[in-house]
Amino acid sequence: MSSSGSQVLTEGHRLTGISPRAFQHPADRAATAALGSIPYLDTVVRKLVELGYERALRQSYLGSSVRLSEAQLGDVWREHSIAYATLDMDEVPDLYLTQYPSPNAIAIGARRPIVVVQSELIRLLDAKQRRAVFAHEAAHILSDHQLYRTALAILVLLTRNARLPLPLAPVRTALMEWGRATELSADRAAAIVTRDPLVVCRTLMSLAAGAMVDELDLDAFMRQGMDYVEKGGGLERLTRLMLDLGVTHPLPVKRTHELMAWVRSGEFDRIVGAREYPRRGEPADVRADGGEAVSFYAERIRDAFRDAGESVNSVGQQLAGWLRGDGRDDADGRDDADGGDGGEGADGGEARDAEEGDG
Repeated sequence: MSSSGSQVLTEGHRLTGISPRAFQHPADRAATAALGSIPYLDTVVRKLVELGYERALRQSYLGSSVRLSEAQLGDVWREHSIAYATLDMDEVPDLYLTQYPSPNAIAIGARRPIVVVQSELIRLLDAKQRRAVFAHEAAHILSDHQLYRTALAILVLLTRNARLPLPLAPVRTALMEWGRATELSADRAAAIVTRDPLVVCRTLMSLAAGAMVDELDLDAFMRQGMDYVEKGGGLERLTRLMLDLGVTHPLPVKRTHELMAWVRSGEFDRIVGAREYPRRGEPADVRADGGEAVSFYAERIRDAFRDAGESVNSVGQQLAGWLRGDGRDDADGRDDADGGDGGEGADGGEARDAEEGDG
């Protein structure tokens, strides 16, 4: 396995023939199936790539960044190449280091992928954390995410530079939902390559903070993730859903929560410890995979509607208090407003109980 004239380092464990289905998140599975059902999407995406944007991106990095190898920041190159050896991949893509003040990395290119890492990420993260990032990008390539990811990168650039043509707006929305789902799969792959899910969680925390990462407490960050995912009333949960829909990556605290839930399920130990995982070329259980994916999105949509209903109750109670001008919510002053009518008070109590249950 070689690229840029460099031999791949074989250090670390090798997951022979591992299929991306081994670490695919059900959201990724469902979103990928949904993309496949959109008429003409592949045609539109391939046309975007054919127009030369991918070639322009590659040439831009070739001309303005530094291509790494054994002879050019060899330690960083080896951290990158270990991921491909571990995932039993035949080729290692070129790795470019580019000057940019935010910590990030990206794999781009549908036909011949490259990985680009921004200078701030190298400065911010230690070697273990960088290996987690490189494994994350390798998982995108192994999973063949590159065609749609390249198209998404193009559409995001178009949106920044000008108003997106109307026919492409729904394509961007669909690709963003799919792109967020693929990040959860790649986080799992980073965990199995590094053999340490907490390294991946610490990496996400460090990228979120951007400074003084040696002094951060991972346990506190994990508790923060629990608060974000599991606490809050209807309005807060609905706001979080809207935030999720507007970003290209799931929020870091949510990613750590999702990753550790997968580890607790036992799948991580089965892959890393028992070496039990699906291999490339093995037939997939389409019915089982589809059922898991449908369940994931059904739960997400059900919770969104439930939270929306609770938020309506919450807003109604607050509005009633404001209209009375006494600063109290509707439940606090219900007896005065209703003259002791028990029926309406019962409805308010149910709404209040639902909000307390969310907390």
